[in-house]
Amino acid sequence: MSEFFNIEPTEPGNGTNTKQNAVNTPNAAPLMRDLGEEDKPREKASRLGIDSLTDTELLALLLGSGSTGKSVLELSREILADCNGRLRVLSRMSIAELKKKYKGVGTAKATLLVAAMTFGSRVQASQAIEDPQMRSSEDVHAFMRPKLASLNHEEFWVLHLNRANRVMFAERVSKGGTSSTAVDIKLIAKSAIDHIASGLIVVHNHPSGTMNPSAPDDALTRRIAEICKIIDIPLQDHVIIGPSTYYSYRDNGRL
Repeated sequence: MSEFFNIEPTEPGNGTNTKQNAVNTPNAAPLMRDLGEEDKPREKASRLGIDSLTDTELLALLLGSGSTGKSVLELSREILADCNGRLRVLSRMSIAELKKKYKGVGTAKATLLVAAMTFGSRVQASQAIEDPQMRSSEDVHAFMRPKLASLNHEEFWVLHLNRANRVMFAERVSKGGTSSTAVDIKLIAKSAIDHIASGLIVVHNHPSGTMNPSAPDDALTRRIAEICKIIDIPLQDHVIIGPSTYYSYRDNGRL
């Protein structure tokens, strides 16, 4: 990894009748409160801490109840198995997709799941310090991953840097489809001049997870680098972000 340029220094029921009815009703959806003590994630979290819960148990807490003839833990296992145990797959599903794909997941449950995933992403993004310093491609990845890694479409961003390689302004300049997005290089140059940037880093994502740059990626990088030379604002890197890793043009000796 190479460095960049030198820088200046549901509430439960009330009473036993409700529970008795839920248990005795044929084909009733098993509720969290109907599970044995050893199967209740909430009680386990209280005793051992939230980190003691498995992914299945955490998902069960969010779902709250199962579907007809299926406990909430069984429903959670089914959903995670369908995603091959990969939480990022689940995190990219929309409310409509969750409702359509999983029996027992209605509007309320699907909305809660999507809200939880989005909230977690925002918490991660909020942990970034103000005006973070981009000392390497790893810093770029850490800063931009919360914004790009879980998207189903491509976006192209420009980081405007000051003389100390701190991000003065992060700008999304394009939003496209699943495999490409159009970028107006003239607008990038104008924005860099307007922000009096001392350097630029461009970033975009590959939702497919393929990290090798495409021929259009290479051509776009060359054109941006050329116009950056003309306006005397160096292009310090072009970083491609995937769901779990990234690619840096500078690290690979291509800038």
